[in-house]
Amino acid sequence: MDMQAIIEGRLKPLGLQLCEFRDDSHLHAGHAGNRGGGHYAVVVVGEVFAGVGRVNRQRMVKDSLQDLFSDGLIHALSIKAVTPEEYSR
Repeated sequence: MDMQAIIEGRLKPLGLQLCEFRDDSHLHAGHAGNRGGGHYAVVVVGEVFAGVGRVNRQRMVKDSLQDLFSDGLIHALSIKAVTPEEYSR
């Protein structure tokens, strides 16, 4: 299963200019509380985040992936969601 392709596909409706994906699962193998699922990080850049607070930006991303959490495919996800202007700084 290509988790990068799945996540990018799920986030496509947000009209992102950039989606950087990193799989950190190997850093967390066997840690307490992990019953499966991967550890991932994304940096997402889009105009859709303009005027939206940091927490709500993260919610927008996580809501698009919610079933992947509940199905156990994602255990943890680090999200950095910014506008193109913020990304260029």
